[in-house]
Amino acid sequence: MLSRLSEWFWNERLWFPVGLGWADLQDRDGRTYAKGSDLWASLPIALAFLIVRQIFERTVAVWLASVMGVKEKVRVRAAPNPTLESFFCTTSKHPAQNVVESLSKQTGYSERQVQRWFRRRRNQDRPNQLKKFREASWRFTFYLLAFLAGLGALIDKPWLYKMEEMWKGFPGLTLLPSQYWYYMIELGFYISLLFSVASDVKRKDFKEQIVHHLATILLISFSWCVNYIRAGTLIMLVHDTSDSLLESAKMFNYAGWRKTCNYIFIVFAAVFFITRLVIFPFWIMHCTWVYPVTIYPPFFGYYFFNGLLLVLQCLHIFWFVLILRMAIKFLPGNHIVEDERSDREETDDSEEEDEAMQEKERRAKTKNGPLQNGHSPSNNNHRKTE
Repeated sequence: MLSRLSEWFWNERLWFPVGLGWADLQDRDGRTYAKGSDLWASLPIALAFLIVRQIFERTVAVWLASVMGVKEKVRVRAAPNPTLESFFCTTSKHPAQNVVESLSKQTGYSERQVQRWFRRRRNQDRPNQLKKFREASWRFTFYLLAFLAGLGALIDKPWLYKMEEMWKGFPGLTLLPSQYWYYMIELGFYISLLFSVASDVKRKDFKEQIVHHLATILLISFSWCVNYIRAGTLIMLVHDTSDSLLESAKMFNYAGWRKTCNYIFIVFAAVFFITRLVIFPFWIMHCTWVYPVTIYPPFFGYYFFNGLLLVLQCLHIFWFVLILRMAIKFLPGNHIVEDERSDREETDDSEEEDEAMQEKERRAKTKNGPLQNGHSPSNNNHRKTE
């Protein structure tokens, strides 16, 4: 059954236009072509990335954090309380007001003390600034080096300047050593991100990040197997262009360099818009959608490849909405650009917000205000003799 499934999956009619197939990708006359078996090399590279990352974050990143003055906020730990801890772990981290009142009676704490306990307990689970900085510095280092390496590999290639060249001679496109290493390193990096996502800082777009990593891995693997390598290298270069700017902005934000962070963020937003909402859809995707059908009829691989690109484009639009929300906060004069995907640090100074919320809930329960002598204030002006 597995052999039949494998035979169906690798059917030439799925992945190639009529008249072309795997035989066109056999090495001959001193020319080398990409092969699916080459992708196994990405697994040891992914493992190497995980090891190098641990060393980098414990040495270079820590040193860089010290140089840039990354400071940790002193967090007050929640006092041990089995009742509140059990509720926090099994029921909710954000108890409603009526639950706070019940927990107050069970523990002997005041309502304010219960709210403060939950606030401090939530803060304990949030990653500290140093962890965020270390992750950002690792990604910044990779994306910057990957962008420079990709630019160096493509700077003299005609398909960097004329998109139609990416299909010239397809599928018989000779594999270059620079393309091999560019692909294997990028694929290995994204596989390592997928392995480490459980231990990384979790943000609000956690699910979208998983979808992005999976789509990227599928896109890189598929484009390699069917020799869409020229298109693949262009797509990777476009994505690496803005990623290093975002990670550097995060680094300066965690270090408290607000103005530098804001300036880099503005540049990042502009580069993101140009590369992912202009160049990617209107140049690269246009060429992968329109140009191939002028050469050969559409086939499954054509739709599959462009479908993955469409998934990436939807994620680009989603992330650009988050970028705009951050930009709107910045433009009116806010001095801090915060990552919309991150949870905001809670402090004991936010007790006034809790009290205001409590007052709102009390008023909602008694629409006309507190009862006096069994009557609402609007009906409490009667005389005793009545």
